[in-house]
Amino acid sequence: MGDGWLYAAGDVNRRALLTHQGKYQARAVGDAIVARARGNAVDLSPWGRHAATADLRAVPQVVFTDPEVATVGHTAASAAAAGLRVRSVEHDLGSVAGAALHADGYTGRAAMIVDEDRQVLVGFTAVGPDVGELLHAATVAVAAEVPLDRLWHAVPAYPTVSEIWLRLLEAYGRDAVAGSEG
Repeated sequence: MGDGWLYAAGDVNRRALLTHQGKYQARAVGDAIVARARGNAVDLSPWGRHAATADLRAVPQVVFTDPEVATVGHTAASAAAAGLRVRSVEHDLGSVAGAALHADGYTGRAAMIVDEDRQVLVGFTAVGPDVGELLHAATVAVAAEVPLDRLWHAVPAYPTVSEIWLRLLEAYGRDAVAGSEG
């Protein structure tokens, strides 16, 4: 991002060294340049049109190995270091119904990190075949700070590997989420 006349997007700004994050930054920079050229206000507030807030809170990453590793947001360690009171839950990806349809012998794990005070997802990590395809849903939940009691109503198609979301919420505990609905 820039201040007045100097702008930086992509690897040169050393914020999030990923192609997709560079494209995200470029959209924000381009919009800021156009706004300034037209004499319009530039919104650099968190999540504002011209801010690259996701670089700090919701960077999705996929390591295209066999198996894939996909992650967004905090790990339990980084959340604790940031002063968040969190709970981590894990589930076996191979045990969801869609896994058997996706591939014979499908194995993997998924974990979500929940901010206990706000009851929102702040991190997600999955390891397994094609888990990068699960990442955008997690990125939306982390970036939008979707409350867990609302995530219960995001029904995953059955039978798909995306059923992992329901299983993670169940592992977290329906009672804990229901208690926050007040």
